[in-house]
Amino acid sequence: MTTQQSAQQPNEKSVGRPTPVTNATQLQRPSGMPVHKYAGYDAVEIPDRTWPEARITRAPRWLSTDLRDGNQALIDPMSPARKREMFDLLVRMGYKEIEVGFPSSGETDFNFVRSIIEEGAIPEDVTISVLTQAREELIERTVESLRGARRATVHLYNATAPTFRRVVFRGSKEQVKQIAVDGTRLVMEYAEKILGPETIFGYQYSPEIFTDTELDFALEVCEAVCDVWGPEEGREIILNLPATVERSTPSTHADRFEWMSRHLTRRAHVCLSVHPHNDRGTAVAAAELAIMAGADRIEGCLFGQGERTGNVDLVTLGMNLFSQGVDPQIDFSQIDEIRRTSEYCNQMEVHPRHPYAGDLVYTAFSGSHQDAIKKGFDAMEADAAAQGKTVDDIEWAVPYLPIDPKDVGRSYEAVIRVNSQSGKGGIAYVLKNDHKLDLPRRMQIEFSKIIQQKTDTEGGEVTPKAIWSAFSDEYLPDSGNPWGRIQVRSGQTTTDTEGRDTLTVEAVVDGVDTVLTGTGNGPISAFFEALAAVGVDARLLDYQEHTMSEGASAQAASYIECAIDGKVLWGIGIDPNTTRASLKAVVSAVNRAAR
Repeated sequence: MTTQQSAQQPNEKSVGRPTPVTNATQLQRPSGMPVHKYAGYDAVEIPDRTWPEARITRAPRWLSTDLRDGNQALIDPMSPARKREMFDLLVRMGYKEIEVGFPSSGETDFNFVRSIIEEGAIPEDVTISVLTQAREELIERTVESLRGARRATVHLYNATAPTFRRVVFRGSKEQVKQIAVDGTRLVMEYAEKILGPETIFGYQYSPEIFTDTELDFALEVCEAVCDVWGPEEGREIILNLPATVERSTPSTHADRFEWMSRHLTRRAHVCLSVHPHNDRGTAVAAAELAIMAGADRIEGCLFGQGERTGNVDLVTLGMNLFSQGVDPQIDFSQIDEIRRTSEYCNQMEVHPRHPYAGDLVYTAFSGSHQDAIKKGFDAMEADAAAQGKTVDDIEWAVPYLPIDPKDVGRSYEAVIRVNSQSGKGGIAYVLKNDHKLDLPRRMQIEFSKIIQQKTDTEGGEVTPKAIWSAFSDEYLPDSGNPWGRIQVRSGQTTTDTEGRDTLTVEAVVDGVDTVLTGTGNGPISAFFEALAAVGVDARLLDYQEHTMSEGASAQAASYIECAIDGKVLWGIGIDPNTTRASLKAVVSAVNRAAR
């Protein structure tokens, strides 16, 4: 046998050992799905592309289209009251550009635009936007809806993609471009006729389904529109390049934006806007990479509301910036209020796993995750104390939590929740966070087994209230829960000239009033000697204590690990007096041993 040969001969059978898989692709098989029906996306040739090296260091301009693109995708479109609730929310959050409707589509949208103008609901620094198709009667109606507005933008679109040119409109490229040019001219004419000098008027154009439109043709149409509008210093045009249907990887989307940004002749006076949809599930990445590739503005909806799989999610985009130390310039500090308002307006629930806002996104059930989070919080407190700062003044660094839940209005109560997958770290976190008890590690292990037995028996989640109930029942006998052999009523310690302590304890032992007396090199040692008189063989293994708060009335928590009649058990005592807390901890362990 050479060194290249296997030690096992070809015909030998390997008993009790699995056959190694040398190529994982051997496990894959053709799906049988009709893949021949679909074409791949075209790549963009940019050998010197720059966006991969870019970083987002400041917030883009934002436009919320919840009231237009989001609303039109609802099973039950918003009522005027719900629309107003959504508009007011967007204003409170800080959005300065808000697409408020499609006024030519019907009376509901037209009347809503009129209402927020006439009622003075639009702050002076907020620009409202309205959408229209490129037909004269629709453009006139759209501009009419803006009469009296302080700041307003008309957003005109027409489809430029080859499938629409061939199938829907049956028009040539030149005819499609002329629709955009004529529409732009009509918008300008009606704005001149209808809007007074009190209105700061802007214009936005979208070559719809930009993702399917040939790049050179999209550029040609956009340049023709710019020729009519005449962008210059102080006269911006917004060119919105929508991923009406998401068709390619985010990297290709970025390439298309970098190509357009490079080739627009009046780029300095163009706001290049990105409007992703989420058909491939990568809208957030497509938006971020488009900004890296030169886009100036993002259009989207709160929580990704919109047609089919939705528009890009403005909440996730903004919070992604926040988590990297970039101010999104939008206030997400009360994210649950934002979510509740959005759910009311849209009559649709936000998924519990939705990034940053879902009910469960800051929650850990896994034991290893819980342990890491607890240690992270402890380390943050220690690091802050060492630097003479508060936790809020140092860099956030807690495993599994990309941001501090408190920064979006969440309490720490829901960070760790306990079920059958949980471990000692999660349970210890609940007790520390809710009850200021910092259990020693071995005590964490001991109590976690009690909770594990509970979850295995009953199933489901164990609430913080149920955890505290189980802990109290197991470790904290009191007048309302007087289980165990011994209840201590009072104790007194004296110290002789040699430093020996004599402890006298008035107690109830097995239902009988008893005075226990013992001597030792401390109150705990003396108490162990006193307990020996009533047949308790106890030996101290570990002792820890801490205060539970600051001030003269602070409670102390004492933790005692004892070997009692061959059993190793923990006990806990809580009392303003540290000596009494220690005695209670011993009694807790002794009583547990006798249960």
